[in-house]
Amino acid sequence: MRKIYASTVVFFVLFSSVAQQLGNSDMELWENVGQATEEPDNWNSFRTAQGPLTAFASQQIQRSTLVRTGASGQYCARIWAKSTLGVIANGLMTLGRVNMGSTTVTDPNNYNISLTANPNFSEALAFSPDSLVFWAKFTAAGSTDSARVHAILHDSYDVRDPIDANSLPYVLAIAERNYAKTNGSWVRISVPFNYIPSTNVSPAFLLITFATNKIPGGGTNNDEVLLDDIELIYNSSAELPSESIVSSDFFTSYSENEGLNISGEEDYFRVISLCGKVFRAGTADQLNGLKLMSGLYVIQSSKSSTKILVP
Repeated sequence: MRKIYASTVVFFVLFSSVAQQLGNSDMELWENVGQATEEPDNWNSFRTAQGPLTAFASQQIQRSTLVRTGASGQYCARIWAKSTLGVIANGLMTLGRVNMGSTTVTDPNNYNISLTANPNFSEALAFSPDSLVFWAKFTAAGSTDSARVHAILHDSYDVRDPIDANSLPYVLAIAERNYAKTNGSWVRISVPFNYIPSTNVSPAFLLITFATNKIPGGGTNNDEVLLDDIELIYNSSAELPSESIVSSDFFTSYSENEGLNISGEEDYFRVISLCGKVFRAGTADQLNGLKLMSGLYVIQSSKSSTKILVP
């Protein structure tokens, strides 16, 4: 959807180094209300998607007046899941653009993307927030289903969500949370940004995606999430760890069958998870063959570091 917040962003940049916020974060401004193409300004869903399957895009977002007591405005966003021929399409809302590339929901050709050259499908953010806060009301038929939010702070590259190998070098931080049903109440949810120890990436854009289920194609028809008052929190400078190192003097790879593989002149390494915890440490011989759960990791030596993505 169209962006109308350029002057607001300039104001924040000029007068506050810590207050830059998202456009239409209170969900008060909408386009095409009452039509199938209805979407909130500054946010996108399936009806503004790209890809070969956009002819099959359905409306799964709309304006709602079911706001919580104390909300900043009179509207919120409602997203919902939809079943077509037994296949569930999660309801979603994103700052990027939806790519509809396959009828198989788990296909990697289905993703959201920051189109950094197009302000209608990207969110410029030159600062480093500590956390993402929003209000949500999640209703689902399944007793164990969870809704999801995933935010990626990145530099001037068209990063995809889910993150692929090409996007990985440009990611600075991630905030993600799977949250359970809220039992008919509005709940304030705070999600910290976890910064990857690598100082060669500067904040430039933020890609956020809200979804009705943590699993693509998961959940039940008409599961819904109401969303409102989305805010970035700046409690500190959110600086990267002082031991962060830029370049890599060693080679790292990972495969499902062989696990981790490290080669190079360095003789001691640490495997660091995205939240900053040391998952394992040792020599290359001790770490080679290590099997890792899916996610982002930093492999760090005494002189350098590199990132790896485990599918």
